[in-house]
Amino acid sequence: MLFKKEGKKIISVRMLVILLMLALALGMLSGCAKKANEGETPAASGGEAAGGEAASEGGIPADAGGRLGAIRDAGKLTVATEPYFAPEEFIDPSKTGQDQFVGSDMELARLIAERMGVELEIVPLEFGPVIASVVEGKYDLAISALAYTAERAEAMELSIGYHFTDESKTYGLLIRKEDADNIKGPEDLADKIIVTQSGSIQESLVNAQIPAYKEFKKVSSMSPDAFLSVQEGKADAAAVSCENAQLYIDSNPDCGLMVVDTFYFTIDENFGGERVGAPKGETELIEFVNAILKELNESGQYDAWFEEYAEYAASLGL
Repeated sequence: MLFKKEGKKIISVRMLVILLMLALALGMLSGCAKKANEGETPAASGGEAAGGEAASEGGIPADAGGRLGAIRDAGKLTVATEPYFAPEEFIDPSKTGQDQFVGSDMELARLIAERMGVELEIVPLEFGPVIASVVEGKYDLAISALAYTAERAEAMELSIGYHFTDESKTYGLLIRKEDADNIKGPEDLADKIIVTQSGSIQESLVNAQIPAYKEFKKVSSMSPDAFLSVQEGKADAAAVSCENAQLYIDSNPDCGLMVVDTFYFTIDENFGGERVGAPKGETELIEFVNAILKELNESGQYDAWFEEYAEYAASLGL
């Protein structure tokens, strides 16, 4: 009997130890969960300034409809881009798959998908199809350094602006240094060949503000096609984004090119900055994007990305 009583005591002690260990484990799990909530990233915790109510909840609202609701249901956001416009969007040769698409716009795309709580698929295209594919509804968003134009605003939903530069010196002419004395502005282009990217705002600016030229060539990409056309003597001047052209010059100091400093295209200051495009009528989707862009504009985070990738693109010679 004594042996049996001692056995019961041993069992009781063991049970007490087990119960104490379970209580301790539950307490630790509760503490970890609390810490995890306290340490959520802005993408998960947000707040009104971090992407509106949807972003603060860390995903797309359950009652969202239209394209935004379809993205939620599919669990994937598709973004069309032309990955040849550093530092906004370009290809990192050291990476593969979706990771190879880098740049400040690609960081924006990844943040939007993160706030939505869905997978991101970046779809590389030439610039013309980037816009056309979103207008047709094939992809969800166009994020490709889009400038505002009245034609685009009629064909698709455009976000609020982001990445604002000195609007008076945003777009200009890229020429060979040897032609600096001969090309100072539009009046010097009557017998010259001009080139720019097809479907770009620069194409519209040439049509509106260059009264005469010998030939106007349109190529599929600004970098390297338009830049190389001038560099190799296939064109005399390229209508360009001055910021991106200067990056190309800085990255290729022996290219023999320069941006004309005596002429800049005139643009409406109310339509400055870059835009995200969505299919026409998808206002709920574009408002989700706008909330994130407002946060980035206020924090300066997008411009920080731009500077970071400008340095990286320069190191790659882009």
